[in-house]
Amino acid sequence: MPKTIAQRIQDASRRRSQADVTAGIQKIAAEFEPYIIKQRRHFHRHPEPSLAEIRTTQDIAGQLDAMNIPYEQPLETGLVATLRGTAPDAYGADGGPRRRILLRADIDALPVLERTGEEFASVNEGLMHACGHDCHIAMMLGALQILRHMTDDLHGEVRIVFQPSEENGQGAKMMVAAGAAEGVDGAFAMHIWSEVDAGLVSCEAGPRMANTDWFRVDITGTSCHGAMPQRGADAVMAATAIVNSLQTIVSRDLSPYEPAVVTVGEIHGGTARNVIAGSAHLTGTVRTYSDRAHELMPGLIERIATHTAAALGAEAALSEYTIANYKVENDPASSARCTAAVEKVLGPGAVGRYQGTMSGEDFSAFLAEVPGVLAFVGTRNPAIGATFAQHSCYYKVDESVLAKGSMLAAQYAVDFLAE
Repeated sequence: MPKTIAQRIQDASRRRSQADVTAGIQKIAAEFEPYIIKQRRHFHRHPEPSLAEIRTTQDIAGQLDAMNIPYEQPLETGLVATLRGTAPDAYGADGGPRRRILLRADIDALPVLERTGEEFASVNEGLMHACGHDCHIAMMLGALQILRHMTDDLHGEVRIVFQPSEENGQGAKMMVAAGAAEGVDGAFAMHIWSEVDAGLVSCEAGPRMANTDWFRVDITGTSCHGAMPQRGADAVMAATAIVNSLQTIVSRDLSPYEPAVVTVGEIHGGTARNVIAGSAHLTGTVRTYSDRAHELMPGLIERIATHTAAALGAEAALSEYTIANYKVENDPASSARCTAAVEKVLGPGAVGRYQGTMSGEDFSAFLAEVPGVLAFVGTRNPAIGATFAQHSCYYKVDESVLAKGSMLAAQYAVDFLAE
């Protein structure tokens, strides 16, 4: 049925209003871009490991205090801030928000010795923000700077979670257990990403980051003199054979249409160069997308480890198998909203396409509670050397994308609350 003239006028007014809101976001972001970059460099200079983000938490709190934004500290580290909308319909008669959106930024660093040569490089030797969490803090502080100047456009409440301990897969679960997701209608997060070109943002629906599991295999052999190998059972030999054999899980036990990665990151064994090792152990990680492959993995690792060791006269046991994170799967409606937000604040040309990654992310714990989206904010820029992968000691980012991330988070929050 054709719309009436009054409806068309109302629609045009609404479009103008939306355009004004977006223009406001862009204007404020431009004003605060130096602030956002300054914050990123500050947090990059002072990285802290998972569950020990004490100064980081204090410094974030200082910024929130300066913005007059209230917050709580439900865990030893990390913060949950609240920004109340002042639109006429933001809150109901019962005092509850019309809608509430959760924005998440992780804050921990990695045990990596930085070799970037940046003037703001880590002063904490052996620790580095090599995954971009310093950028996530800065982008979210930038989003708050924008939104606190636009509370009349917030038809509800924004909850901002500065989450500790993402790198060990525990922080999101801890925040959820502490109530950070209670009363929330949706969730949004961004991840700076080295495989997406700077200026592009990818927020497609479906699986985006993989199930992440950790495992340990213990090998028991029989030690003996290194010159008499026939008298023992070499645990190191068995361990190395297991490392190679585990790769057949992906090539022979799973369908080629089921992406999976089995990586052994550590192998330890032996006590002296002239002693056949009586014991060894190895640890690693497993990444999968499909539920079937995820369920099969522990049994497949145990089967291969025990039989491979037995063939060499040793014994092996899968002593640990831990599910760190479930896969990050973007909700279709949330992804569509995110794409629309990208087009509004950055233009249609900024919508990127990315196949996803076998890396993991504990934002999945929030997505298990409410629908939401994780957006990859591209930072790859060969012209400035921003080409190294996440977790590299040479990891760099194109800082020009940080204000873009702040704009995206602000636009997403405004759009979500207006629905």
